[in-house]
Amino acid sequence: MNTAPKRSEARLLVPALIFVALVVAAVGSLGTPLITSVATTFHVSLDSAQWTLTIALLSGAVATPVLGRLGAGPHRRATILATLAIVVVGSALTVLPLPFAWLLVGRAAQGVGLGLTALMMGVARDHLPERRSAATIALISVVSIIGAGVGYPLAALLAEFGGLRAAYGLGLLVTALAFVTAWRSMPVAPEGRSAQVNVAGAFVLTGGLLLVLFLVGERSLWSRHLAVAVTLAVAAVLLLCAWTVSELRTTTPLVDVRAVRHPAVAGANIAMFVGGSGMYLLLTLITRYAQTPHSAGYGFGLTTFVAGLVLIPFSVLGFVAGRLTQRVRERIDGPLLLAGSAAIVGGGFVLFATARSDLAELLAAMGVLGFGVGGFSAAMPGVILAVTPKSETSSAMSFNYVVRSVGYSLGSAIGGLVLAAGTATGHLFPNEDAYTTAALVGVAAMAITTMASLALARRRSPETDPATAPVGEPGQGRSSRTES
Repeated sequence: MNTAPKRSEARLLVPALIFVALVVAAVGSLGTPLITSVATTFHVSLDSAQWTLTIALLSGAVATPVLGRLGAGPHRRATILATLAIVVVGSALTVLPLPFAWLLVGRAAQGVGLGLTALMMGVARDHLPERRSAATIALISVVSIIGAGVGYPLAALLAEFGGLRAAYGLGLLVTALAFVTAWRSMPVAPEGRSAQVNVAGAFVLTGGLLLVLFLVGERSLWSRHLAVAVTLAVAAVLLLCAWTVSELRTTTPLVDVRAVRHPAVAGANIAMFVGGSGMYLLLTLITRYAQTPHSAGYGFGLTTFVAGLVLIPFSVLGFVAGRLTQRVRERIDGPLLLAGSAAIVGGGFVLFATARSDLAELLAAMGVLGFGVGGFSAAMPGVILAVTPKSETSSAMSFNYVVRSVGYSLGSAIGGLVLAAGTATGHLFPNEDAYTTAALVGVAAMAITTMASLALARRRSPETDPATAPVGEPGQGRSSRTES
């Protein structure tokens, strides 16, 4: 059955997919610039306020594999609309004058929407022509990254002039628009699909991911209660191992683990994990450095809103890189694009480590980071989907998102640990040398990512060329495409 929409419908579908992906990414990042405002408004500690960001990331990582499996079945449209409805309700809870606990519930509901990115990719692959779908999927991947750069300054501006509720009101407005957009534009899934959810496996994976992300985010647990942290870490490993065994045995896996073991998919996910750690580390370092007051002996003392503007080069150049990547992806193999983009991010680390005395230098480092992240994000789906059946698009990209989320959390934790180690007793801010040390750690991470991507390029066979194989037809290489 031909599920490709008419040209006029495709024109409406593409911006709808990108808009939904951008909204859920921006709303998911709303907690970042509002942590201080939450602490003062609700009279809680900064550590408690930090959970408005952490809980959204946790719920997003946990919901993503389940949504990815549901999105592979016949009820994808209903899944998208139900998820967006949950996000809208959560956004309303963040705006209403309710206690802090309800704010956390609302943020958790908003985080569920982060799992929609993979479903948008599945819709694009099923309902758009091959070339158009590849470009749209890459753009969805890019906007899911740069969405933070869009939401951060807007939320900070509203919080500064209208208060915390005004900032969260922005989230309610855009999520409601996203729901209406999806309701009017999302097509039904192709016929013949089935997607039974392995409920037991979902619970086991949820437990494992929650423990992993909790341990990564709660850095103080490792220093104050080491035995408890180690016990939880062992429990997380056992749960994830049990989940893997369960997925291999069941006929209805949440994630097709056998497909994930494909060299192209496994290599891409390893690169995503290590590279994501480095990318988020640099983003954290630059924004924190920019907001450090002059009294620390360095930094620029920027307000939350002005610090948010520092993210503009990240978003703009990330978008530019994503578009450029689409133009060269048929000439340069996907793994090589990953390697080149990782090397660019490494250059951003070097720039930050050696030149940060002027705000323009920070903006330049942020721009280099954005360009590298944009190229990396645009190339990643092509590498994975070249060897993934159409019906498994949402599931495969959902797994990649989970890997990315864990990598981002690890990068944030590494940055916090290095800066904490460089903070003298009785001092509030770390020594400036700690930033250099953290940057060198990032250089190492991006070097590993670059080498892993190059190794993937060497191992890739012509039959699985992600730059030339038609999306949705794994195993069809350059020669067979020419013959057809």
